[in-house]
Amino acid sequence: MSTKQYLEKNVYDATKERLEEIFKNFRKIYVSFSGGKDSSILLQMVVEFAQQYKKKIGALFVDLEGQYRATITHVEEMMLNNEFIEPYWVALPINLRNAVSVYQSQWQCWNPAKKDKWVREMPKYDCVINSEDFFPFFEYGMEFEEFVPKFGEWYAQGEKTACLVAIRSDESLNRFRTIKNERKERYKDKGYSTKVSTNVYNFYPIYDWKTEDIWTAVGQQEYKYNKIYDLMYQQGTSIHKARLCQPFGDDQRQGLELFRYIEPETWVKIVDRVAGVNYGNLYANTYLMGRMKTILPEGHSWKTYTEFLLETLPKYEAEWYKQKFEVFFTWWAKHHNYFYYKYDEQQKDYKSEMNEYHKLNKGFPKKIVDKAERKLESKRELPSWRRLAEVIIKNDKLCKRLSFAGTKSQFEKYNQMRDIYGY
Repeated sequence: MSTKQYLEKNVYDATKERLEEIFKNFRKIYVSFSGGKDSSILLQMVVEFAQQYKKKIGALFVDLEGQYRATITHVEEMMLNNEFIEPYWVALPINLRNAVSVYQSQWQCWNPAKKDKWVREMPKYDCVINSEDFFPFFEYGMEFEEFVPKFGEWYAQGEKTACLVAIRSDESLNRFRTIKNERKERYKDKGYSTKVSTNVYNFYPIYDWKTEDIWTAVGQQEYKYNKIYDLMYQQGTSIHKARLCQPFGDDQRQGLELFRYIEPETWVKIVDRVAGVNYGNLYANTYLMGRMKTILPEGHSWKTYTEFLLETLPKYEAEWYKQKFEVFFTWWAKHHNYFYYKYDEQQKDYKSEMNEYHKLNKGFPKKIVDKAERKLESKRELPSWRRLAEVIIKNDKLCKRLSFAGTKSQFEKYNQMRDIYGY
């Protein structure tokens, strides 16, 4: 089991040592820049080393169109007119997660067919890349998660390359696992690195920083930062919950209402641009979108409620969930001798049945309970119908709450489902 180990030095000095190591061993270096506080600190520290080594570093900013105006202002001051930065400001039609709509689970930034509804005008700087022919690997509507690693390989041009990413293990358990995953190949066994392709290594130089460390560095080192954080703080958002990214993701949707307060003129355009945004604003922090305790309607069990929810979804959504649930049942039947459930399309009900796992086991299978203790469900130690119902309510397309991983193949299968079953 991975645990945190603390160094006898401050994180700022530890990061400088890591960057020194990277600059000594890599000729090609670029920073994945979002305009947020973490990547801003990292980019400025990297530029300091670039000045020392008298070399240019790349800076990749993927413009997601529906972003705060203040963020774009900060990106401009960070990436433009710096002799040590080679900027790549990408504004291409890329598919992004939309967790606030059942009917449009993805939206496409800079979609040329929606030009009249774009949240902002296309930026006109020389470093802006908006031609679909610029990158040989680019495919119209490709996933964000697919674009980023392919950019790294393109940037490397066959040379050993360091991609610097500003994720911090303190932000979430998933980020801690990303950094501490011991199965991944690393660069010289550096715990803050991951080999992502033949020529490219990801490095996480500020992985051990806390939020307080970020703002301490801003104050002591006089680093620039995105002024949107000042506005968020004035709205009552704590420094630990103030995040940017594209606001329609599974976690980011919780802060959608800030758009309405901070930049109402931008908010109006976003409501018209992305399906479900106003619904997310109203209900993202309620039980209707799974943020608070889910309420079971009177007269339902969690099993019948799951079946009811499946019936209310668009066809491709329902079929997607049914297939994921079937994999879920199969795993529990195989590994823990639970009943295997199959969805009966005619009866609109899940029917339990014996299968090969039970025959080999020769034991009477256990029944999946309607609900279990919350602590067991949250730890994913027991299957229950409530877990399945809440996956649908939370609009958890990838079924992360059932221990599925968000891989490229998952997105491809989901899009195929839409093509096959339609709406």
